Amino acid sequence: MASLSESPTYNLKVVVNETGIKPDTLRAWERRYGLPTPDRTGGGHRLYSDRDIATIKWLMARQEEGLSISRAVKLWRSLEAEGEFPLLVPEYQELPTPVMATAVPHSNQIDDIRAAWIDACLRFDEGSAERILTQAFALYQPETVLTKLLQRALSEIGDLWFQDKVTVQQEHFASALAMRRLNTLLAAAPAPTRSGRVLIGCPPHEDHTFASLTLTIMLRYRGWELIYLGANVPLGRFVSTVESIKPNLIILTAQQLFTAAKLFEVAKNVAAEKNVMLAFGGRIFNTVPRLRQRIPGYFLGETMEDATQTVDRLLSFGMAPPTIKRVPDFYLKALEIFRDRQALIEGSAWGMLKANGMSYEHYTNANLHLSRDIYAALTFGDIEFLSAEIAWAEKLLLNYSMPVEAMRQYLQAYHQAAQENLTGPAEIVVDWLAEVAQNPALTELA
Repeated sequence: MASLSESPTYNLKVVVNETGIKPDTLRAWERRYGLPTPDRTGGGHRLYSDRDIATIKWLMARQEEGLSISRAVKLWRSLEAEGEFPLLVPEYQELPTPVMATAVPHSNQIDDIRAAWIDACLRFDEGSAERILTQAFALYQPETVLTKLLQRALSEIGDLWFQDKVTVQQEHFASALAMRRLNTLLAAAPAPTRSGRVLIGCPPHEDHTFASLTLTIMLRYRGWELIYLGANVPLGRFVSTVESIKPNLIILTAQQLFTAAKLFEVAKNVAAEKNVMLAFGGRIFNTVPRLRQRIPGYFLGETMEDATQTVDRLLSFGMAPPTIKRVPDFYLKALEIFRDRQALIEGSAWGMLKANGMSYEHYTNANLHLSRDIYAALTFGDIEFLSAEIAWAEKLLLNYSMPVEAMRQYLQAYHQAAQENLTGPAEIVVDWLAEVAQNPALTELA
């Protein structure tokens, strides 16, 4: 290998045929990590040498051994720093163990495996996290790993983030690893064996897909035909898809009050008009059970196990139509007034806050969360749903470094602007804001 030519000879097509690497992947390696380092023709086209091709193969081999590309590049650089030529090292296993510790489960119990996976994720140890998941799937059924390892682990990490004990980067890293494994499982799921087609996805503005994708996989393994639409599916897309595939059941999941309101709109405009059964679930329906009575559909249950059983019953035997609580006309009128005056309220509030020196970023972040949750509470016909979602304020304080005093000023300004612009039934929003502005449930965070 010491005699490998460094003469730029081969174009990208030759390298792809020789190594099997995807062109986009190779370009990403070069851009992010500086490996390999091809020459360029006068026209800007890449030219690779024999050494470049050997470098690519070396990096790909390290990935097959469990390293992420970033760690493989670090290993290459560390060998070079020690005076070694990486391509002359015969076996990676003979190299010193990387500094990062490897997470090892204390036992084969699912709780211990979950703890080890969380530990690996919080240390950004991708290789160990992937090996732990592989071990878990070898020991347990997919449903057990999905619900008792991945789902619970992400919930625990989310709680730690909310307590400011882990960073948003750690939470995103764990979520990305989990979603990558879910997509792999979905691609490998068996063909349907039962009669019944299910359309599943998330309503407009809902970007949290772990629940819907996990349920999709679990139902696929139970033999049902699932058509998975993913995150943030517009209302029009739902309508056209339902008309096209004629599902026996529509499943929607929402995690937030605002996206539950969007789910409500989809349910009214799609399931009811097209006469298709609809089932729903998600975090917000577990934390605010009264919301279940507002959706014209069947509540899936509080756990994934409940959800799969509900779907089995709906598709196999059917169920009695759910009792839906009608939204009072008073709230429908309040919603109409609020939406008509919303821009005036927000402009007036910003004028007051700008004069007091508030950051525009803080204002827009707070405004987005509050205004859309007011819209959701009025849509559902119960202003108290807003109080159940006051956690949005805590998230703003934590995630956007918004000072407690700035949040109080924002709520007071929004209340004053609402008082000036809302009349009639919409004054219910003013009354709620008056109470929250005086006691915004944020004192413990100060």
